[in-house]
Amino acid sequence: MIFSSRINRKSTPAAVKKVVFDEMAISTRVEELASEISRDYKGRDPIVAGILQGALVFTRDLVKNLSFPVSPDFIRISRYGRQSRTGEVEIVKDLQEDIQGRHVLLIEDIVDTGLTLNYLVRILLERNPASLAICTLLDRTELRLAEVPIKYVGFNVNDEFLIGYGLDYREYYRDLPFVATMNLEVVEPRTADRRQQTTDNRQQTEDDRQ
Repeated sequence: MIFSSRINRKSTPAAVKKVVFDEMAISTRVEELASEISRDYKGRDPIVAGILQGALVFTRDLVKNLSFPVSPDFIRISRYGRQSRTGEVEIVKDLQEDIQGRHVLLIEDIVDTGLTLNYLVRILLERNPASLAICTLLDRTELRLAEVPIKYVGFNVNDEFLIGYGLDYREYYRDLPFVATMNLEVVEPRTADRRQQTTDNRQQTEDDRQ
């Protein structure tokens, strides 16, 4: 399901090519996800943990719409090697809560290869939570290389590079209130090898946005 809207060029960065999910579409879907989560976790006192930086906005909005009070926790990770294909990470900022015996819901902005998320899940499962599930705003299944326990999905997307609502390009555009495709010609007009650039930018993995 794709929601798009016209771009107001006077107030939108030139890097925005096309709005894929506008503010209304995101708000509506977040409310729907919150309703599902509220029903499934009623009386279970879950730990809702956002993965920084990308999922900060999504986590904040999701928590505001839950039917039970919860103070979100956050975790931040970083890959050991930029070329690693294992997804191996180090935890830069750990969760404050002890998750042993607790129901944990990880919040992510986008999942594609799943390598990093798979590695993080394995680390957290060693802490013996009662359960662990994932809620992601965007899911890019065609790039999946590792299985991850995704229970809630906002929208399914293709392999176009996306910015906005927490998604960034070199730390820019996270604060856009919508999700949009990026105008690569504007952002990197001097890139010599356009074919390589297109390939690199299509692989917008969760690894590259931490």
